[in-house]
Amino acid sequence: MTEGAAAPGCLFCRALAEAGDERSLVVHVAELCFVVVNLYPYGSGHVMVAPKRHVGSLADADVGELTEIMSLAQRLEGILREAYRFEGLNLGMNLGRSSGAGVVDHIHLHMVPRWTGDTNFMTVVGGTRIVPEDPWEAAARLRVLFAETGAERPRAGNGE
Repeated sequence: MTEGAAAPGCLFCRALAEAGDERSLVVHVAELCFVVVNLYPYGSGHVMVAPKRHVGSLADADVGELTEIMSLAQRLEGILREAYRFEGLNLGMNLGRSSGAGVVDHIHLHMVPRWTGDTNFMTVVGGTRIVPEDPWEAAARLRVLFAETGAERPRAGNGE
């Protein structure tokens, strides 16, 4: 997420605490991690996967958390493909302020669907923020797809 008028405390810990609220952007809560739609997306379908536990580095995360982050990313690849019909997908983590992290003390994996000719880097080149889809509409759409895929079954990433 990008910086703005920050509320006190950790953005991800607040998001998790509000997961049951109807205005929550959290779309799925697993055993150790959760998925949240980015309030300031780089493109349609921009989600983040974060551990429930407040952990600031990969070195401090345990194997279960790291495994579940990637398991959820695998499942999300199929869900995002179904929801957005993307042509490519960026995955990444920014660790530390100098890397561009907006939240420096709670690790999270960004997943950003991409299409040929998209404009999701307008912020970088033009100083302009484009919000391609209402984050709450995206959250509602992705919640439905998470519910349809079941708790453990990953979606096929290649349309199978």
